[in-house]
Amino acid sequence: MNAQLLPVLGAQRAGTATAEFLKIGVGARATAMGESFVAIANDASALYWNPAGISQFQTNEVYFAHTEWFMDIKHEFLGAVYHLSSADAIGLSVISLHMDDMPVTTEFAPFGNGNYFTFGDVAFGLSYSRKLTSQFSFGGTIRYIEETMDILKMRSVMVDFGTYYWTGLGTSRFSAVVTNFGNRMSPSGSLTLNSGQIINQFQEFSPPTIFKFGFAFEPIMDDKNMLTTSIQLNHPNDNSENICMGAEYSLLKTFFLRAGYKLNVEEQSISYGAGVATSIDGININFDYGYAAFTNLGGVHRISIIVKI
Repeated sequence: MNAQLLPVLGAQRAGTATAEFLKIGVGARATAMGESFVAIANDASALYWNPAGISQFQTNEVYFAHTEWFMDIKHEFLGAVYHLSSADAIGLSVISLHMDDMPVTTEFAPFGNGNYFTFGDVAFGLSYSRKLTSQFSFGGTIRYIEETMDILKMRSVMVDFGTYYWTGLGTSRFSAVVTNFGNRMSPSGSLTLNSGQIINQFQEFSPPTIFKFGFAFEPIMDDKNMLTTSIQLNHPNDNSENICMGAEYSLLKTFFLRAGYKLNVEEQSISYGAGVATSIDGININFDYGYAAFTNLGGVHRISIIVKI
């Protein structure tokens, strides 16, 4: 029997973690590169991918990203990074997953009984990063999350921790990141069944903790052209290990083409996108678009804007 490069071990853990919205990739640039981004993380989207990255650039930035997720679900990310000094940076971020209210259906009213319910997720993050040396930086994020499931709510506090290290060999660098680390959680509130029974105790679930290790470098870099490549190993607590790879080609640091590929990720494989950097009244702005293909669910479109001050 031929051995698999990445054996499907751990797939039986699928569905064992909650707050899955935290695993939806942020930003058109990173997702177009197959989400192989923790060792790049050199813009304000690092607030999501690797908090150590917010001290890797010197501009203060405001970042907005919008994702058209499946079934008319919308995913938004808003972040801002401010540099306290050349070595210290802080950031704030908000993640939102939302949709229109849905009709309540029962076995006696399969098309709705006139009532509606709401489902949505939100997360607020506070990040800090510091360069300890010219080669090494670290960072962390404290994130409050809240899930609303009609009359039930689930709340928790989670932590991200990341590192960023330049090896000194060309432009090569690697990063190690742990995201969504926290306690098990369960919904709060009570449900009244049709029988009149009241349920106010629910099963606890783990947060969607992921360990990520990434490596990136530029095999081509001159005054006009730059090619950035990246590879990343992901170890989630609720599924199999997987590998993602990505590349970004930059022309005159103005026009960008990107592509990525995921291995051992169910439903996902190819992604691609493009971007442009411009200046308006002395303010630098990046516009990016990304597309990720899914085998059976179709594709996901993302747009993002970075304002650099």
